[in-house]
Amino acid sequence: MSENAAPDFYYVAMDFGGHGLSSHYSPGVPYYLQTFVSEIRRVAAGGVVGGMFSCTFPEMVDKLILLDTPLFLLESDEMENLLTYKRRAIQHVLQVEASQKPSHAFSLKQLLQRLLKSNSHLSEECGELLLQRGTTKVATGLVLNRDQRLAWAENSIDFISRELCAHSIRKLQAHVLLIKAVHGYFDSRENYSNKESLSFMIDTMKSTLKERFQFVEVPGNHCVHMSEPQHVASIISSFLQCTHTLPGQL
Repeated sequence: MSENAAPDFYYVAMDFGGHGLSSHYSPGVPYYLQTFVSEIRRVAAGGVVGGMFSCTFPEMVDKLILLDTPLFLLESDEMENLLTYKRRAIQHVLQVEASQKPSHAFSLKQLLQRLLKSNSHLSEECGELLLQRGTTKVATGLVLNRDQRLAWAENSIDFISRELCAHSIRKLQAHVLLIKAVHGYFDSRENYSNKESLSFMIDTMKSTLKERFQFVEVPGNHCVHMSEPQHVASIISSFLQCTHTLPGQL
């Protein structure tokens, strides 16, 4: 935990099923973001999952922090594509389960090279931090903890329409802080509709939540919380302690 983190709060960092040190789901059980919401509810009694939880259980959330992530992922043709998404997700799970082989062990250098190759925004230092929790040491090297059925994250995402997004935002009772990296998630995507979706969500939260919504843009990429932890932690701490209204851009 960064030394800039507000000291009077208890922080919980969850590993969802199939991630980090949590168990994998049983064969035949698909991963859906809505399932991760139920996992938070079980622990309470995250990005997109945190937003979904805050709208589903609004009375349980006082403050929501979105770290370079949208509240929801939007699909303009939601009704048209709904069955396509569901079909693709089921087929993906079945294909991975049918072809899954025993976990292969790698060296730290091999895993780091693979990770950095597929995630150009990561620095070597950040990659090593991710692998600390994302791997388990065995006799022959390191094995990845992440369930391979999560390889294509979009197959676990429930896309929603703008209408449903606006309705969900109206249900929010929390104060919301959105920290956007200048060269973050949406800026690295080629599909312009993603940027339009983010603009729609920001405008809707501004008009609906009013003083309960704060937007801060910071230099960096999607992993800015790892590359500049003190900077991000100070912004979050100020929001949690309500010491002042954050500026629109730092």
